[in-house]
Amino acid sequence: MPFRPEVPGVPGVLTPARVRQTAESIAATQESSGALPWFVGGHTDPWDHVENAMALTVGGLWDEARAGFHWCRDTQRADGSWPIQFRNGVIEDANSDSNFCAYVATGVWHYVLITGDRRFAEDMWPVVSRAIDFVLTMQLSGGEIAWARSDAGILQEALLTGSASIYHSMRCALALANFLDEPQPEWEVAVGQLGHAIAEHPEAFNAKDSHAMEWYYPVLGGAVRGDAARTRIDARWDEFVVPGLGIRCVDHRPWVTGAETCELVMTLDAMGDGARAREQFAAMHHLRERDGSYWTGLVFADGKRWPEERTTWTGAAMVLAADALSRTTPGNGIFRGADLPRGLEREFDCACA
Repeated sequence: MPFRPEVPGVPGVLTPARVRQTAESIAATQESSGALPWFVGGHTDPWDHVENAMALTVGGLWDEARAGFHWCRDTQRADGSWPIQFRNGVIEDANSDSNFCAYVATGVWHYVLITGDRRFAEDMWPVVSRAIDFVLTMQLSGGEIAWARSDAGILQEALLTGSASIYHSMRCALALANFLDEPQPEWEVAVGQLGHAIAEHPEAFNAKDSHAMEWYYPVLGGAVRGDAARTRIDARWDEFVVPGLGIRCVDHRPWVTGAETCELVMTLDAMGDGARAREQFAAMHHLRERDGSYWTGLVFADGKRWPEERTTWTGAAMVLAADALSRTTPGNGIFRGADLPRGLEREFDCACA
């Protein structure tokens, strides 16, 4: 039997058994194709599918995680992309989202970090390579990445959250390339340009400042670190954080969401702010159900869960946050990113240092 790392737990908040239960609740939704939908009967998108596979990896459900990654391999199109949305194996939206396509690199590298499975890395390398090459066909002149592509061509609009996530995924892809001795100098140039755009040129992106992800993703993705990260997070803390409940998804709505809260946990962890990270992790478990699944969010103005669905990716974000806080598996630091390549950065990119 292959070695299985210890499942993470956060003392005083959540036991390893309960984290494992959440991973099992995600696995229970898996379709015969390997797809990991939002919930049983729900749709599957490539980004949240990979997030779920990562949670299965952390939870020690390696067979199910591999089946998830094999779904990525089996559904990838010849150009390296995936459709935005499937349901029960049927494509519902054939367009491509650059962030959705890039995220497979994060998931594959995370699996390799935890399992050490070189054969898996070799098997998935062509998938990752094609995906990143596709994403880079959407890089705009300032280094930012256009967010969508259809049969009509590239939508000439970049989103900060998506580009920040792509930045992290490209660094994971470079780490995988290094692991397999597959040099990718073009990727190194592209990721340096992208990191510079995120850290230094916010005007290059279509602003969605009311959304929490826009607030923390430049830090979570690793393009903004150090004093710049602390300044960014502190500046809007009171606008998004609801004490004891988690964070608002949108700054002007009385709605806290579990996945965004757990992503903020990983952001704070990456900044070295363990106290606030643990505080936010503890705050979001009012969304937990008895079977280990998680409701997406709570409208705290009237105490109602909304939407009325328990989403796999909310549980997945919790599992990844638990691992980050507890330093349990060998993949626990993937969003701290200390060992990820940064590509070719310009010397004056001090905000990225």
